[in-house]
Amino acid sequence: MGQPLVDDTFAFIIHPIQIKRDVQRKFPLLGKILTEGQINYFSRFFPPVYLSEVHGIVSQATGRALRGWLLACPFTPPTMMSVPVEVAYKKIVACGKMAEELGAKIVGLGAYTSVVGDAGRTIADRLAVPVTTGDSLTVVMAVDALRAAAAEMGIVMREATVAVVGATGAIGKTCAELLAGECADLRLIGRRQDALDALRERCQGRAARVSASTAMDGVYDADLILTVTSAIHEIIEPEHLKPGAVVLDVARPRDVSRRVAEVRDDVLVIEGGMVEVPGPVDFGFDFGFPLRHAYACMAETMALALEGRYEDYTIGKDISVAQACEIGDIATKHGFRLSGFRSFEQPVTPEQIARVRERAHR
Repeated sequence: MGQPLVDDTFAFIIHPIQIKRDVQRKFPLLGKILTEGQINYFSRFFPPVYLSEVHGIVSQATGRALRGWLLACPFTPPTMMSVPVEVAYKKIVACGKMAEELGAKIVGLGAYTSVVGDAGRTIADRLAVPVTTGDSLTVVMAVDALRAAAAEMGIVMREATVAVVGATGAIGKTCAELLAGECADLRLIGRRQDALDALRERCQGRAARVSASTAMDGVYDADLILTVTSAIHEIIEPEHLKPGAVVLDVARPRDVSRRVAEVRDDVLVIEGGMVEVPGPVDFGFDFGFPLRHAYACMAETMALALEGRYEDYTIGKDISVAQACEIGDIATKHGFRLSGFRSFEQPVTPEQIARVRERAHR
């Protein structure tokens, strides 16, 4: 049998997060000789970067294949958050124009390209192709990953204390609404008390007792912590966590300090849901994940293309629970699956989880 016809296309925009390492993936010499500060400075002047063509994604439901492209916005996180928002918009839109020229029918925004300014609305207005941030599927996979990690650690969700850090952001709000129906005690942590109080009211009346605070002490006795801020620097340190806690870090750059991995062998830190992509996919570029695996935001863009939903999907700062559940169903239909845990770019084995559990009990 020949290769399936490829009518569906997408592009996904990423940018350097671990600055020197990520630049080295595409430009080994530049990433080696330039300092992080120099990369931050020069990134303002780089054009959009073509990374690779993606092929081999095949829907399990329809057999349709998907072709795509990975593109890089050269801005680093400090650059993205320090330049005037219009400068950031222009650079991201330039990446989107490159995607249009390549033939992409939908464009996904990764990492800080999805949160700068108005979370994709202006970008969508300025492009001829539809746009998604991928945050709806990120919500679904994050909550699924937290449930799975809780089960591995022997934590009963309906009895657990859960903290959501960055609760008033687009992803955090919807995760909090979903978790409010599944745990005993829900702690909402963010920067603005008024926004936290509004979210607390939305989450009340379900299974959980709900509280809201701008202080980090709400995580100290939490069994499960989901953190998804837009902070540039780490905010969760070893002293914030009790033995046996599970921390799901959805943020990029990460919220959890590497010191946690170095000095706390009695807690489990995992990254936001890693998604297995259906088909013999070849991304053509090493963005740090195992073969055939992708970020959930990237997987949302692919799933929408396979579904033929060429429309603006997740843009703006509000994601409804219904929208998250819809994209979860679409992704499942086409064969996207939560697959394994990673911690600080390394796979987490069942043996490692067993050791964490043992040390926590000890």
